[in-house]
Amino acid sequence: MNDPADYGRGLVPVQYHQFQISDEDGPAGPDLPRTHNGLLEVQDGIATVHTGIHTGDVDVTVTLRTGAPDPGGTGWEEIVEVSLHSVSGELMVRGLMDDLDEELPVLSFDGPGDYRLRIHARGRDTATDHAPDEVTEHYLIQAWPAPAQDARVLRQTDSYGATVRTG
Repeated sequence: MNDPADYGRGLVPVQYHQFQISDEDGPAGPDLPRTHNGLLEVQDGIATVHTGIHTGDVDVTVTLRTGAPDPGGTGWEEIVEVSLHSVSGELMVRGLMDDLDEELPVLSFDGPGDYRLRIHARGRDTATDHAPDEVTEHYLIQAWPAPAQDARVLRQTDSYGATVRTG
């Protein structure tokens, strides 16, 4: 059984349709253009999650696991898996310009090294290009230690992602 080692949930501030996953001490991964999957891109070592809303807060849940979780995903519109590297052991979810009100668990919970992240999204079509007062988007980030692999798309069903993929 692969129970979560840790769990956290919080609101993450979004500006310009994005929030980030990064390690302050070094690049997190090789470049991956946003047109590849429409949910996540990696540029200059920073992973950027693309949101439907322009500005506001999104609900993010993080689960840390010792191995790959079952590939469920019911109720999620977009699901992408990527490998990221943590130089410092501080691979974290971060707002683009604002600090998080409360910290989510560090994704690189096993120290420096390679991790696999499965990122789920839903609600990106609800308030596209707006700045809603209420949370309209939800994300689940599952992280576990694993050797680097190519990015993998598990589900692509929202309209916003299709728009991003066409560039």
